[in-house]
Amino acid sequence: MEVFKVIPSGYCKGVVNAINLAKKAALDYPDKKITMLGMIVHNRYVVEALKHYYIDFIEQPKTTRLKLLDQINEGVVIFTAHGVCDEVINKAQSKGLICINASCGDVIKTQTLIKEAIADNYNILYIGKQFHPESEAVTFIDSEKINLITSVKDVDPLPSFEKVFVSNQTTMSILEISEILEAIRKKYPHAVIHEEVCNATRIRQEAILKLENVDCLFVVGDPHSNNSNKLKDIALKHGIPHVELIENVQDINIAPLKNYNRVAVTAGASTPTYLTDQVVEWLKSYCIDPNTEKPSINIHKIL
Repeated sequence: MEVFKVIPSGYCKGVVNAINLAKKAALDYPDKKITMLGMIVHNRYVVEALKHYYIDFIEQPKTTRLKLLDQINEGVVIFTAHGVCDEVINKAQSKGLICINASCGDVIKTQTLIKEAIADNYNILYIGKQFHPESEAVTFIDSEKINLITSVKDVDPLPSFEKVFVSNQTTMSILEISEILEAIRKKYPHAVIHEEVCNATRIRQEAILKLENVDCLFVVGDPHSNNSNKLKDIALKHGIPHVELIENVQDINIAPLKNYNRVAVTAGASTPTYLTDQVVEWLKSYCIDPNTEKPSINIHKIL
């Protein structure tokens, strides 16, 4: 069985920046309580590792950042890489919190484009995932002007807007975006479209679309990570027979490995490199000795 790592994969610059900002906060404010407003990036191993720096976090499914902020009453609040709306920032400042914004630059760029379009009286079609913090931050900008599009089915019921501006969550599937944009162009031929899938997401997805004769692809990533899930979706649409999203080497199903000739491994943009390397190294060891035991995982590894 041949095993190889897909290049590029793993951490993007926005994730690295967010982690570094969190670690710097721990150094700058050693005597203050530090809380991340949600998972700083969507990977639980990163969140667990930051606990070594005495950084806590709060997260509740389908609960807005604005509501979550009610649980932080002192110290430092870190806004995650997924972006934050002005309303959350203003509320945090009014509570006297020290604010650190770890928003990805690509996310901030998209928000800026949308704000400018709203100022020009455009109606916004924003392609994204419901309840995702990046989409939430955008829809909070102007709930009347911004329409969240989660699939092609959301396009047809929309009214006949005169001015339409289209953008998207940065971690969406390039294939999915293309399909939705086609439906939007058909309904709104006059739409102004800014496709904003970030470069890191795009090149990782394109790398999968270039794979040939692969029997199985392991995507190492957190189940909450949209970009990791989109890598899995892209691989399935590309026709790779077996695609598995795993968090670490412990999740590998050994039974079918004997049936594979070529196995590829990729990773989400928020996945620590050591987790991906463990998967690759173990699979290569399995090729030599099928009785190789999977290693234990240290989720508290310091980043």
